[in-house]
Amino acid sequence: MSPPALDTATVALPRATPADFVPAVGDYFALLKPRVMSLVVFTGFVGLYLAPGHIHPLLAAVAVLCIAVGAGAAGAINMWYERDIDALMERTRRRPLPAGRMAPGDALGFGAVLAVSSVIIMGLAVNAAAAALLALAIGFYVFVYTIGLKRRTPQNIVIGGAAGAFPPMIGWAAVTGDISVAALALFALIFFWTPPHFWALSLYRAGDYARAGVPMLPVVAGKTETKKQMLLYTLVLWPVAVAPALLHATGWLYGAAALILSALFTLCALAVWRDNGDRAARRMFGFSLLYLFLLFALMAIDRAPGLLAAPGFGA
Repeated sequence: MSPPALDTATVALPRATPADFVPAVGDYFALLKPRVMSLVVFTGFVGLYLAPGHIHPLLAAVAVLCIAVGAGAAGAINMWYERDIDALMERTRRRPLPAGRMAPGDALGFGAVLAVSSVIIMGLAVNAAAAALLALAIGFYVFVYTIGLKRRTPQNIVIGGAAGAFPPMIGWAAVTGDISVAALALFALIFFWTPPHFWALSLYRAGDYARAGVPMLPVVAGKTETKKQMLLYTLVLWPVAVAPALLHATGWLYGAAALILSALFTLCALAVWRDNGDRAARRMFGFSLLYLFLLFALMAIDRAPGLLAAPGFGA
């Protein structure tokens, strides 16, 4: 089925001159997508913490800061490019650009400066591998997901979800200077978590996406197919979530908890399958955030008995 066409006649962006835009500090902060950034920073930190080897605490802080700034930069450029469809969606129409509080060029410039700065600082202060991965993550989110996929295919979040899976690999590379199988396992965990997470949101926001012409799976394939795909992805997550323990990046405290949490995630998907309304989907979306947070928190806890001497820190 072809994706729905964007009805550009309904896009009602403010008509204003540059002098009419008076963005506040909070508007620039909103461009960074702080809620998304917080999860990105946390998973990046855990990747850095789990990595074998040593990194000075100051350099570790710089690496995490660069991951945060790079993620925020990608979010700002995303908001610049999507300001037309953001104006059509209830969830996003109050953002600085569709609300008319900021000039599009200011948002693009802000994001571009942050993106370039974060990569340069990562390369100069930490290492080239981490900087290259950070640049790849930003580029993937902006050019592959935002520009290339989101408006063209219902697989947008499946492929594009890779952008959000880079942070733990970047953190890992900040310590080791390379990528290991264990780092790829952390990437895979976020990659396979992303579709059921966003499809749960799109189930109860399907009207928003349809109005904006974004071919999310519920809009293109229907809610039944979306629910089936969500359930399948939660089943795939069982071995993927346990993989860090199998690869000895964590212990079996984490491994056992990962199995329990994955089972609960699958139960959420089954509840969504049986529910004809939006309640179960909303609950699954909320639990999906808790699921990923707890998994990465447990990875850190599982390696924390000797906190000061834990892998990833030291002289």
